[in-house]
Amino acid sequence: MGGGGVLVLSVLFMTIVAPLWIIFHYITKWRSSKGLTAEDEHTLAELWESAGRMENRIVSLEKILDAEAPGWRNRQ
Repeated sequence: MGGGGVLVLSVLFMTIVAPLWIIFHYITKWRSSKGLTAEDEHTLAELWESAGRMENRIVSLEKILDAEAPGWRNRQ
């Protein structure tokens, strides 16, 4: 096998074997984690509460804009 054969094998490894190896590695890690940690759950709950507060603020701002600048939604 000359230099061309090594090139072909390295290309095959990089295009087929390496991506599959990486994919299966991370699938195995994902399955072993089995869900969220307590810290992840806490962070998720904080994000959920924050999103709810932001939604309420946006609704309030839209009501104010509707009252003070009725055509604001149609402007570009």
